[in-house]
Amino acid sequence: MDAEVTLVVSGPSPAAEELCLLLAADGAPVARRTPEQLLAEAPPPTGLLLVNASLDVEVVREVTRVVQAGARPPVVVAFTDGDLRQLEPHVLAGLDYIVPPFVPELLHRRLRAGQVFGRFPGAEEEALLKYERELQIGREIQAGFLPDALPARAGWQLTVRFQPAREVAGDFYDALELLGGARIGLVVADVCDKGVGAALFMALIRTLLRHTAAHVETGDAVADSDDTAPLLRAVIATNDYLTANHLRQGYFATLFFGVLDPVTGALIYINCGHNPPIIRHAGGGHTLLPPTGPALGLVPDSVFEVGRAHLDQGDLLFAYTDGVPEARDESGRFFSEELMLTLVSQPASGADDLLDRLEREISAHIGSAEQFDDITMIALRRTPTGKYGQ
Repeated sequence: MDAEVTLVVSGPSPAAEELCLLLAADGAPVARRTPEQLLAEAPPPTGLLLVNASLDVEVVREVTRVVQAGARPPVVVAFTDGDLRQLEPHVLAGLDYIVPPFVPELLHRRLRAGQVFGRFPGAEEEALLKYERELQIGREIQAGFLPDALPARAGWQLTVRFQPAREVAGDFYDALELLGGARIGLVVADVCDKGVGAALFMALIRTLLRHTAAHVETGDAVADSDDTAPLLRAVIATNDYLTANHLRQGYFATLFFGVLDPVTGALIYINCGHNPPIIRHAGGGHTLLPPTGPALGLVPDSVFEVGRAHLDQGDLLFAYTDGVPEARDESGRFFSEELMLTLVSQPASGADDLLDRLEREISAHIGSAEQFDDITMIALRRTPTGKYGQ
């Protein structure tokens, strides 16, 4: 039986040429065909099918049928020359995807992960069980990186929901006391990619942030003008380390890091390319906290601005990852930012009440569809009575 090849299906395409070169340099057997060639001749035995997202979804379906005829189904992954809009119909059809720039280490890791998750022949059931056990161990270790308990302060409610899409997650959150308990740090982050690689990178970022922020001496930031010291130092040091040591791996993370003064309600924050958290005001209306710098680990020597906000009595801060608005139903329709904002804007008796409502609505929207991405939500509310939990 001939060895299976990686088959690249595309018209003229710089991305297709680059993929063929990278895979061939790694010793993988590679073949390239146009859709017309593939439909007119017998395809080679194919284990991995890379399809250009510029092709119509129906063409990709027909190509896949031809390739898998008489053999076990290949893993199918879409790629693009740079127009991310072309990926949408293929992702909605259930395909995994890769995007340029194609960093060799990340490319090979993504494709190997796709092969693992895409199929397991019956003869490999024992290997699958071993793999699942190792993933379970990884999930338990990852859970150890999440806080055992959330900081509690009189007059404040703080609650979290965390729902990984796979055994291990690229999302993470943190809540920690800073400056001897005078401040509370809140982190919500989303590492690009999914699976084991993203989980390992998550653990690294969380450790760097927490270690750096927690080791700023209390005396370093007593004055209000210096209150940004733990925040800036943690974000800048983490970005410097990642870009100096891990730029080749191609991972990066969007992140929101807020520091709350629970006495005054003042909130300072850095938003590293993350979905803007929402402050729902008790008197009506809302405020978005937009990005103040790029994603972590993406650009060396990045500049990060510090944003400022304030939570009055009855105000609520809602921070989340993109798994919330991008949750998909059976037809591939998004939950949407509009619906999320509508639900956050509605009155709620407390932080738990809001997240319970969102969980119910997201679950009802997803229905029988598979959860596509990790879902993380944090709600922080300043109670109008000044009594914690009321």
